[in-house]
Amino acid sequence: MTRPIYLDYNATTPIAAEAAEAMLPYLYETFGNPSSSHSYGVQSKLAVENARRQVAGLLEVKPKEIIFTSGGTEANNYAIRGYCLANRAKGGHIITSAVEHPAVLEVCHALETEGFELSILPVDEFGMVCVEDLGAVLRPDTLLVSVMHANNEVGTIQPVRALADLAHQVGAVFHCDAAQSLGKIAVNGNELGVDLLSMAGHKLYAPKGVGCLYVREGIRLQNLMYGAGHEGGHRPGTENVLEIVGLGKACEIARQDLTANQNHFRMMRDRLQTGLETVLGTEQVRMNGHAQERLPNTLSLSFREVEANRLLSEIGSDVAASAGAACHADAVTVSAVLAAMQVPLEWAMGTIRFSVGRGTTLEEVDRAVEIICAAVNKINGNK
Repeated sequence: MTRPIYLDYNATTPIAAEAAEAMLPYLYETFGNPSSSHSYGVQSKLAVENARRQVAGLLEVKPKEIIFTSGGTEANNYAIRGYCLANRAKGGHIITSAVEHPAVLEVCHALETEGFELSILPVDEFGMVCVEDLGAVLRPDTLLVSVMHANNEVGTIQPVRALADLAHQVGAVFHCDAAQSLGKIAVNGNELGVDLLSMAGHKLYAPKGVGCLYVREGIRLQNLMYGAGHEGGHRPGTENVLEIVGLGKACEIARQDLTANQNHFRMMRDRLQTGLETVLGTEQVRMNGHAQERLPNTLSLSFREVEANRLLSEIGSDVAASAGAACHADAVTVSAVLAAMQVPLEWAMGTIRFSVGRGTTLEEVDRAVEIICAAVNKINGNK
């Protein structure tokens, strides 16, 4: 059986061959606990610290500012909750945006139940936060602002540097969820001006279950867990050496191949978009997100008055993608991102996210165009 064409790289990526190869010794021979003082432990400790340097190299920050986590969700929780609880005396106001991942929004809502006040920034029709909107809600007691680098659904890249600079004017720290942008566009922690930045390994060809948090030197966080003094006292628990090594190698590869990967992503994405628009017509297909300020691999398309789950069902055995809306017997549930962008229902209900990757080929894209167009025409013909 032929496997479907994979166009869902924003959901997860396969482990890079180089990362898997780098991990192998730590699956078998090099099994020591990094906290052990003997040679087995020293080998593992050196591997963890090498990976820390590799991750820091991708972000162009100091290795000591990198804390390994179990993934992006833990990193977001540690950044937001850890900072707010450790610095509560400075203020109780948090700001985030309406298009954040639940791993950010739900943490902020949980803090509301503990006495913090939350402001949620709107976005424009392109899914972008306006700097002026942040300025309007910033207060002397604003403690933290959290806005993602790039949106996971539509790919819109936020003006992070301008937002961070504005937040700093009132003494707030700035957290950025960069899970979707790393490996696709340049992410320099210092140039972005952020204080905290989250990463998820499985979004950039590392294993699932590993990630990291960049914490600018001098930022104080309250631990989420308590135990021994691993990760510089920030995260107790024996380090996941195997997957940390994989993350480090994946970051090294992402850094050295960034320009080539960007060009490949953009070529595949644009060919897919052009192909679908040419066959179906712009009166039947519309793009969501910013035309220029978006991830080079991400394409959110709405098919007018087509149910997303039905379209995915039609193409599911041939093309793997994600829906931006779920249609039920008596209602259509549109994603929070599309709702925040105020995408009209007749378009939003038929939204599909396609995301290409390093392994995507021209042949796959052209075949996907044929399959998707045939499915849309079939659905429209049966109305």
